[in-house]
Amino acid sequence: MAAEKGRRVVCVTGSGGFVGSWLVKYLLSKNYTVHGTVRNPIDEKNAHLKSLEKASENLKLFKADLLDYESLRAAIVGCNGVFHTASPVPPSSVELIEPAVKGTLNVLKACCEVNVKKVVYVSSVAAIGVIPDKPKDRPMDETFWSDKEYCKSNNDWYCLSKTQAESEAWEFSKRNGIDFLSVCPTLVAGPMLQQTINFSSLVIMKLLKGKFFSSN
Repeated sequence: MAAEKGRRVVCVTGSGGFVGSWLVKYLLSKNYTVHGTVRNPIDEKNAHLKSLEKASENLKLFKADLLDYESLRAAIVGCNGVFHTASPVPPSSVELIEPAVKGTLNVLKACCEVNVKKVVYVSSVAAIGVIPDKPKDRPMDETFWSDKEYCKSNNDWYCLSKTQAESEAWEFSKRNGIDFLSVCPTLVAGPMLQQTINFSSLVIMKLLKGKFFSSN
């Protein structure tokens, strides 16, 4: 099922998060119809999405899980493109890897099945910046990748998950003709639309309170 002719319909995975919320707000302001995925559409923590301007007419929330292919497919069908922002975040553990990697591939596979060819993926500087012998004579570009073996040896599962997810997403997209773009933000902070504090904002709060390097 393709998007209706003349309609601009996009899916935003992880629409209840910091990046996802602002993206939904922006897209609604530009008269897009948005399919937003959240873990639980009726959870009060997602109420801010429903109160956004034009949300009552142009926003539909879907209950989805990164490891549940069919739930992702249901949200993506009928769209022109996908913004994939959903991903597990620190505290870091090896359990991050499967939802980050398999979840991203599930999104791309669903796009292939329903003929969606444009995907923007929110990756992370974690996928490109963890290099023990990083060259100092040139700026970082798309040829840089975090050292996966180094990440494993340091139990840096978040960086490993982002590196593996993005690298596999690029390969999958090239093989299947998806117009794929990734962005690698660093610390994401600013005014929050959601009620819950995101990880990056929590880091800043700890710094302001002098607790970042504290055991408490």
